[in-house]
Amino acid sequence: MIDKYVLGMVVLRLASGSLELLAALIMLRLNDIERALLVNSGLALVGPVILISTTTIGLVGIADRLSWSKMAWITAGIACLFIGVLKK
Repeated sequence: MIDKYVLGMVVLRLASGSLELLAALIMLRLNDIERALLVNSGLALVGPVILISTTTIGLVGIADRLSWSKMAWITAGIACLFIGVLKK
């Protein structure tokens, strides 16, 4: 039997991947660099949302097996990841 948390993570990743492929096809169809850049910029919003969502589902799934200190380290790691990506 498939774990419901794993299934939730898989569904989100499949949806994200499908959206990426659809965006690539749209960019190819548009065949215009400015419009393709707009489509690509829209995808930039989806990536972090999927990352946060899948991580949250995974953490909820193992929350009963994690200590508070490990949860704090995971949260700090995710925060460092976002600071590194978003810092200019």
